[in-house]
Amino acid sequence: MIPKIEQASLSEIKIFQEKKMRTLLSYLEENSKFYQKRFKDNSIDIFTIKTVEDLEKIPVTTKEDLQINNEDFICVKKEEIIDIVTTSGTLGDPVTFMLSNNDLDRLSYNEYISFACAGITNKDVVQLTTTLDKRFMAGLAYFLGIRKLGASVIRTGVGSPELQWDSIIRLKPTCLVVVPSFLLKLISYAKKHQINLKEVSVQKAVCIGEPVRNQNFTLNALAKKIKEEWDIELFSTYASTEMSTAFTDCKEKNGGHHHPELIITELLDENNKPVKEGEPGELTITTLGVETMPLLRYKTGDVVTIHNEPCKCGRNTYRIGSVLGRKKQMIKLKGTTIFPEAIKSVLNEFNEIINFVIEIYHNEIDTDEVVLKIETNSDEGKLKTRVAERCKTKLRVVPHIEFTSKDEIQKLRFPKLSRKPVDIIDKRIT
Repeated sequence: MIPKIEQASLSEIKIFQEKKMRTLLSYLEENSKFYQKRFKDNSIDIFTIKTVEDLEKIPVTTKEDLQINNEDFICVKKEEIIDIVTTSGTLGDPVTFMLSNNDLDRLSYNEYISFACAGITNKDVVQLTTTLDKRFMAGLAYFLGIRKLGASVIRTGVGSPELQWDSIIRLKPTCLVVVPSFLLKLISYAKKHQINLKEVSVQKAVCIGEPVRNQNFTLNALAKKIKEEWDIELFSTYASTEMSTAFTDCKEKNGGHHHPELIITELLDENNKPVKEGEPGELTITTLGVETMPLLRYKTGDVVTIHNEPCKCGRNTYRIGSVLGRKKQMIKLKGTTIFPEAIKSVLNEFNEIINFVIEIYHNEIDTDEVVLKIETNSDEGKLKTRVAERCKTKLRVVPHIEFTSKDEIQKLRFPKLSRKPVDIIDKRIT
């Protein structure tokens, strides 16, 4: 199922989006205390904003704006609010988001077309390995989308390889929605318990939370490790609570497709100016069709690249590649700029590394330091040398490397109130 607008010409898509954009601006001026003030303080006449390019006249919205003025973003009556969630808090304190019935319908539609993009149909049985509780939007969104698609859902929740495998063997899912590094846990469990991966029902995995491809769309180190043991299809999907929208791979696996009926995007530089075509920039979004807390030019903090080349799947929408990193998590280590995702890519190359956590902090002279905390059963001295050499080759700098116990790693990866494993701890963020 491909929505007609996603097969339209680029000019038709632009006209369609600009009509929706003007509807949004009128809605915000009528219902949003935050944007009413923003328009007034900046002498913005919304009727002069007629094209996507005109959005540059409006100041960006930041996470700090959402944190400080949270309730001023709400555009509906309290009795119309049905679901309340919070962001994961990766870059600081979580932000509260509220959804109406119409917002939940939009969320359902988003995941419906996203899963369909990845080739999932009503004939599939999908095992959902994410939580539906703990104020988590994603788990509910996945469930709603699969339900709308007409596929069957197995809600196993996070963790417990034993439960996951019991469900796989007993209920025979064809697809997993899963954090890709957790697939390595499932593979390890299967090996220990003589489960033949070639004979199980799973054919594909929709991978959440971590990239499985490099910027040129080839499989990254993590994905290669998975595929070496378990030959299933891997589809990437990228989303956030603030966007209420997902960018998911199609069968061509050349980046996550944009859904123009749901979101307008811009890539901005540090001065909030558009980057040149083909260059990475901070993804900045304007939501379309959100009723309770719509956002206008919201800076997500994620650095991505947009790909405009035609896709063989029949969609004319652009695609977003793997997230290069979070803007606020950018590291300046010994004069070299790197993102934690690049460090993770290096660590994922080593089969001897069971688990790891990347800690980032400021030293006594207020410059960045990085510690790699690693769990392994192999020779620590030899592994440390190999990891250091690989970091020097790929990153041009070598972080501090420490080996720690399984228990300590588990404490770090699953802090209190965590909804998903944590592998980056940025102590610079207060």
